[in-house]
Amino acid sequence: MRTEFIRIYKSVHTWTGILSGLALFIAFYAGALTVFKEEIVRWAAPPAAIAATDLAQAHELIARTLAEHPEAARDFKLHLQPAEHLPAPMSWSIKPPDADEHDSLAGRHYLATLDAAGLPAVSETQPSQLGELIDILHRVVGLPFDNDPNRWLMGVIAVLYALALISGVIVLLPSLVKDLFALRVGKNLKRMWLDAHNVVGFISLPFHVVFALTAAVFAFHDGLYALQDHLLYDGRIKEMLRPVGGAKPQARSFDPATMLPPAELVARVQAVVPDFVPDTLQYLQATGPRPVVRVWGHDPQAISPRAPGGFAVVDPYGGRLLSTDYLPGKQDAASTTVSSFFALHFATFGGTPVRWMYFLLGLAGAWLFYSGNLLWIESRRRKQRAENAAPEQRRDFRLLGALTIGTCLGCISGISFAIVAAKGLHGRVDDLNAWLWYVYYACFFAAIGWAFNRGAARAAVDLLWLSAGATLAIPLSSLLALLWPALGLWVNLSTASLGVDVTALLGSLALAWMARETARRARIGPQDSVWSDTQMRNRDTVS
Repeated sequence: MRTEFIRIYKSVHTWTGILSGLALFIAFYAGALTVFKEEIVRWAAPPAAIAATDLAQAHELIARTLAEHPEAARDFKLHLQPAEHLPAPMSWSIKPPDADEHDSLAGRHYLATLDAAGLPAVSETQPSQLGELIDILHRVVGLPFDNDPNRWLMGVIAVLYALALISGVIVLLPSLVKDLFALRVGKNLKRMWLDAHNVVGFISLPFHVVFALTAAVFAFHDGLYALQDHLLYDGRIKEMLRPVGGAKPQARSFDPATMLPPAELVARVQAVVPDFVPDTLQYLQATGPRPVVRVWGHDPQAISPRAPGGFAVVDPYGGRLLSTDYLPGKQDAASTTVSSFFALHFATFGGTPVRWMYFLLGLAGAWLFYSGNLLWIESRRRKQRAENAAPEQRRDFRLLGALTIGTCLGCISGISFAIVAAKGLHGRVDDLNAWLWYVYYACFFAAIGWAFNRGAARAAVDLLWLSAGATLAIPLSSLLALLWPALGLWVNLSTASLGVDVTALLGSLALAWMARETARRARIGPQDSVWSDTQMRNRDTVS
């Protein structure tokens, strides 16, 4: 390929990477944590585990609760598996009319269980937004609201991301065989970082391609459906997507007392897929003209169409299986193809080994965007040397370096502090969920401000130590709960929760090592680098 074309593609790769890199760092770092979002939420949840739901009693719970609270019939859930963060078997939400349809935590939330006398005991609750905070940061690249404009922005960034991937591969083609796996360790740190950047990027390329494409589709899917509806289906797409064989609308409402018992609905689904393990029954329009139940769960032998798993659609009154379009192991070829994209994005296949692989790939992806900015800034130094033997970094390079350090390390420390706050502030503040957002953004913007004030070289060391300490605070809070119960903290001794502590401990050690090495480079590295403390001292002396 001609040199001028390589130069063009290199420029495209560089600028698309710079424009989208910081947002994608947040998306990838938070996305890596969402792989174990359920475990993180359980780690932070107070010890209020419930026993496994008695399905025979659950039928009575549903009937009596809906009799007293008919508004719950629109959409409620029956939780079949015990969990620390589910203190009651039945739950529902009442959303305001203007709430975003994707906002699962908008409105007011209620729990129901049967008391000792067999009567429904209903209470309002405030579910933890810790998992949702991490997920929102992932979905809308660090912005606080999961709404359409922010999702569209994420879609634009995903398109830039795809351009960076394509141009990066083209740039690598001429030296692919010779340099791909050459990791040249030595005094030339820039060369070593570039080698590592290329190796990690190329090895994880299929993973990144899937993420770029699926993220763009997720961001614009409402518009794509609307366009399909207008051009192909003459406004009938919603009617076509309804379950085949569903009950025709009736003029009267249904009596929830005549619904089939939940145990019967579960048995109907498991008769079709014996390996399917249900965990939630979601009742939709239970007393309306078209009542259905989504039986959610997982099949370890099949891919899951969605992040929470897959589901079968069942008629709660007649027991008919209305749809298996989203049931793991029973999808047709077209549905399996579409579900595969979701499964590849959410790691809902292959079990625990695949989840750990995605977690590590997510962290590696975050490092790619971080290292990409650092490499670009360093490459400017070589060009400036042609004009000055010991040039001072230009102001725009220094600012980009500070922004990179503040954004990336502010995200890491902010999420770690938010996780700790979910446990430490529980019961001590009126609105815990609001405080989680305050903690994250206070840390995030303070880190950016600190980086601009101290400069990239000094702030990198400071903020890496801060990130290491914030991440170490996660297992330390569990240790304090064990040693001093009077503090009001708690520790969940389940394997999943202990895994959160161990992973955070290893992460804090890795960040501490990075802080030590970064401080060393700032002291003895090239003096004309933006990552050298020498330039900062010289500027301080002049000022």
